[in-house]
Parts: sequence; structure tokens; C-alpha cells
Amino acid sequence: MTTAVCVDVGSTYTKAAKIDLDGAELIRRAEVPTTASSDVLEGLDAAVAAVGGGDRLYVCSSAGGGLRLAVIGYEQLVTAEAGHRVGLSAGAQVVHVAAGPMTGPDLARLRAARPDVLLLAGGTDGGDAETLLHNARRLAAARIRIPVVLAGNADVRDEARDLMTGRGVPVTATANVLPRIGVLDPLPARAAIRDVFLRHVIGGKRLSKGRRFAQLVRAATPDAVLAGVEALADLTGYGILVVDVGGATTDVYSALVPDAEAETGPRRDVAGTLWRARTVEGDLGVAVGAEGTRAAAVAEKLPAPDGDRRLAATAAVIALRRHARGRPGLRDVRLVIGSGGVLRHGGGDAVLRAVLADVGGGWAPPERARALVDEQYILAAAGLLAAEHPDVAVRLLGNSIR
Repeated sequence: MTTAVCVDVGSTYTKAAKIDLDGAELIRRAEVPTTASSDVLEGLDAAVAAVGGGDRLYVCSSAGGGLRLAVIGYEQLVTAEAGHRVGLSAGAQVVHVAAGPMTGPDLARLRAARPDVLLLAGGTDGGDAETLLHNARRLAAARIRIPVVLAGNADVRDEARDLMTGRGVPVTATANVLPRIGVLDPLPARAAIRDVFLRHVIGGKRLSKGRRFAQLVRAATPDAVLAGVEALADLTGYGILVVDVGGATTDVYSALVPDAEAETGPRRDVAGTLWRARTVEGDLGVAVGAEGTRAAAVAEKLPAPDGDRRLAATAAVIALRRHARGRPGLRDVRLVIGSGGVLRHGGGDAVLRAVLADVGGGWAPPERARALVDEQYILAAAGLLAAEHPDVAVRLLGNSIR
């Protein structure tokens, strides 16, 4: 039997799952405190030992706050919004979004947001070129040391890249996130952000001494989970919605069946429709995010929550409202999955009932969805396996989420 250990190094807990690659079955899982105050490898090695080790090791991480991304585009409602959506799908927490030609105060606000990576977009291919070039000159003149993923107008991409690299700015150039109005192309930029995260960010957070941890990590945790959600959607052939309630943030993932009218008809979104998407709500949680959840409940006219389960239900409802507004297809979702410590430890039914009963939040909840909790935390493990072992990932999901 060939085995793999899939490890998610979170800010609070490090979770390990040992998988039989031949039978695509979960053998054992374990959870230990993350040892970020000393060296995250201590907790990682303890989690691997707790499941008995394995032949192969796959690691994702959101320790140290995960991936912080800034987005700069040409126009707020088009390329900046497209970049924002792509950044979220790449497993990033988008901490800054700006549009138009950058000024001195814009640079100051960018620095104050402390991003790990900057996604620079702007102009459809063959469209506006000057804004992208202006912003590249600004970043070059400021000698920004933040790694830049350049995903704008292909006609001037090389010129913009050369402007920045000539002044020492680290740049990865890739395909335009919005090559045409209404056409969103997230995958090249998403892959580039992942690569920059692995090369520049993991090692820069000083989570571990030496290079071993940076060499082990294959993805940001939200990116791995989204890959698992995508694999599950491919397996089932219908819409999937996942809400992950944590101590500090609440993440929502959706993988929907594309709607031709929403892509080409009168309901087309000028910033493009991301049929497989993730959003992160940095103000919603059940521990350090509890006060943010209470404040958001007031704004949403929901009852004041108390206790972890009520906090988790409120955070999930508000996060789904934010994720769903303006996003087509959620009414037709057939499977709603809950994740997070509170849900896995007995609060899942109450949280998911609250989500599916939310008829006053400005969105249409799924009408015929089955609800379940990812008790074994299998989505992250499947996402980690999906690149090298796609068949195993799909079979593992089929065996685990029935």
C-alpha cells in the first residue's frame, strides 16, 4: 500500500490526513496546535508522526496570516474587479484594491496595506495601455520590493515588465485576467500568484528556520481547498457551495454550473463571471473575529449572537450573503458543505440550517440542496492530491463525501 500524508498548517491548528493512494481511502487523521511561536515544522512533524507517517508528504499553509494580495487595475468596476475575483480564487486575502493612474498617496496606501504580492492588471488586450504603463513606471520609480504578478493588456505587457524589472522590482508576467470585456481568464494569473506565494512569501514569513518548510509547502490552504471543491464539482456534475468558519475569517467557496446567458446574454457581467470562486471575510470569525461578527450582525439586522455556535451560524450567513450577491446560479446548488472547528465538533447542523433558511439576505438560497459537514477535513487533502493524483483525489472525495 502506497500512502500520502496531506498536512494543512493553519494559524491555530496543524491538521494531517493519511491517505491510502491505492484505495483512495482516509486511513487516519490528527490535529495538533500549530507551533508558529517557535518553528512550524515542530507541529508539522508532530502531526505527521501522529498519523504514522507516509510514503509521500503534501503540505499547504495559511499560517502567518496566509497570502495578502493587493490589486491595481484600470477601472474599478472592470479590470480592478476582475483582478479582485482572480485574487480571491487564488487563495489570497485581498487587502487592497485600487484603480486608475497611481498617485503618491496611492503608493502610500499600497504600502500601508502590507501586501505580500501585488496583482497589476489594466486594459483589455488591445484596449487602454497608458494606465498600465503609468502604474508600472510609478512602481518602478518607487522601487517597490513587493513581488508583482503582471496580468494586464498583452500589447504592452513586455514594456511594462521591463520598466519594473529594470529598477529591481520582481515581476512575473502572465496572460491578461480580462482579455475582453465580459471574458475572465483566471487560471494563468492564479497559477502565477501561487508560484510567487511559494517562492517569495512562505520563506519570508519567518515561520521556520532553514528552507525545509518553504520547500514542502505546495499551496496556500484556500487554494488547495478550492482545488478540492473543483474536483468535487467535476465528480458530481452539479453546483457546490462550501462555507468554512474559522476563528479569524470565514471563507466561502462555490463551484457552479456555467450559465450561457450569464456569459453572453443581457445579464453578462462586464468583469466576467467566475464560476469557481472563493471569497474571504476577514471580519467574521468565532474567536479573534467574534467582535467583527457581532458588528456585522447589527449591520445585517440579525440577532446579536452569543456562544460559538451562534457566532458560527451568524458568520456563515453573513459571509454567504456577501459571496452570493450578484453571483448567478446559487439557487441551483445541490450540495452545501460546512467546515471549520465549530462545525466539525457538533455545531454543523445548526449552522447549515441557518444558512439554508436565510431568505431575507438579498440572495436566493439553494432550494434542493443536501447539507453535510466535512468532518474529516477531506477537501484540503483532495485539493493537495489533485495535481499529481487527480484520479485518487476524485475517488477519495467519492468515498468520503457520500
